[in-house]
Amino acid sequence: MVFSSNVFLFLFLPIFLGLYYLCPNRWRNLLILIGSYAFYAWWRVDFLLLFVAVTLWNYAIGLRIHTHAGSQAARRWVVAGVVGNLATLGYFKYANFGAANLNAVLESFGLEPFLLTAVILPIGISFYIFQSISYLIDVYRKDTEPTRNLIDFAAFIALFPQLIAGPVLRYKDLADQFTGRSHSLDKFAEGATRFMQGFVKKVFIADSLAPLVDHCFALDNPSTGDAWLGMIAYTAQLYFDFSGYSDMAIGLGLMMGFRFMENFNQPYISQSITEFWRRWHISLSTWLRDYLYVPLGGNRHGTFNTYRNLFLTMLLGGFWHGANWTFLIWGAWHGTWLAVERALGVKAAPKLFSPLKWALTLLLVMIGWVIFRAENLEVAGRMYGALFAFGDWRLSELTLAQISGLQMVTLALAWVVIGACGARQFLAARRAEAPLTAVGAGADAGAALQALDLRLLALRGALLLLFCASLLKLSAQSYSPFLYFQF
Repeated sequence: MVFSSNVFLFLFLPIFLGLYYLCPNRWRNLLILIGSYAFYAWWRVDFLLLFVAVTLWNYAIGLRIHTHAGSQAARRWVVAGVVGNLATLGYFKYANFGAANLNAVLESFGLEPFLLTAVILPIGISFYIFQSISYLIDVYRKDTEPTRNLIDFAAFIALFPQLIAGPVLRYKDLADQFTGRSHSLDKFAEGATRFMQGFVKKVFIADSLAPLVDHCFALDNPSTGDAWLGMIAYTAQLYFDFSGYSDMAIGLGLMMGFRFMENFNQPYISQSITEFWRRWHISLSTWLRDYLYVPLGGNRHGTFNTYRNLFLTMLLGGFWHGANWTFLIWGAWHGTWLAVERALGVKAAPKLFSPLKWALTLLLVMIGWVIFRAENLEVAGRMYGALFAFGDWRLSELTLAQISGLQMVTLALAWVVIGACGARQFLAARRAEAPLTAVGAGADAGAALQALDLRLLALRGALLLLFCASLLKLSAQSYSPFLYFQF
């Protein structure tokens, strides 16, 4: 089940929210667990058993770590827990990849290939395994108390708004919200608004760009114009698809009284790759920093080791996205630039806007997105060859016959929205740093508040109209899953 489906919007969500608010507070976490399991089982019931097994494993290991806190036994338990989680993720996510590459080596030496029945990748396993690992490590570090309430822990792991594609949540950030959280009409309205915003991003923009991106990356002989069009379109599609999902997840959480961390912060206004990773998929980048980069040594053991740790963190972060050489290369690409920027002393939060730094950063990000999107190295090589051939900048006849005017308008609109939101955030940050003027402050503030109320009312009205239009589009289009479901 996905958020952008009629089954979820008109059946699951209304029933769940209705029961949730009719249910007494003490039973709401149990209802979240039951609803989340039903949400997950809609895909495949058998993999729900794996999900439950992983939950019970981590619940038990967490208690054992706490029981032996501060001893070598606690260390052994956390190692066992992390290894068990990684082994589960490794089998389901990387067994096919490992077998395929092993067979390629065996066949090159004239040996018989290794036979392995294709392993199905459970949806969301990358996210709930990472959340489980962070829980065990936090308990070991004494950053959080383990919960003895199995229902609360299972509900945290299974929480359906973020179950399929994040954000990657941490129990220590939500522990208090599971024992007591506030519910109000204002909070529910904020959540509904955020959900609609994400829905419009996904259905109205990302889904409209998907056929254009698919076409450009499927061309056997793309022109330079085709390749650049595909790269630019995918850069927008991925952002609106994934940030749209995050908005919807955060909105659903607010409707249930939870407040999740933000996952995106206008990443395409970044002026360095370092800044980009503080703005893109924030929950993952902070997870990689706290549970991979820091344990590797961070920047504590000399310059060379710092560069090595940055590179390895991003390499493994890339591989987390999928069992494909393309993701490893993508991770290495970003890891290399992070190390280069660290060597050059690049600041992650510049106070002045530099068009040149911004353009270079965006270009590096887009170049990386090509191999991230490509199905294999052959497709990536074909796209890169066309991108940098600087030959025929015209679109091929196949592309001209395939694309529609609406798709091109949507692409232009997507980049206008990205630019406008980025500029607004940058200007707001600059205004926040400027000193306040006391003269006429009262009258100006009153007028400003009134204008703000009218503006918010107009924006919410426009959002509601766009949401209704997106619902109509959803009903007319074919099934289109979120891009991050594959990870």
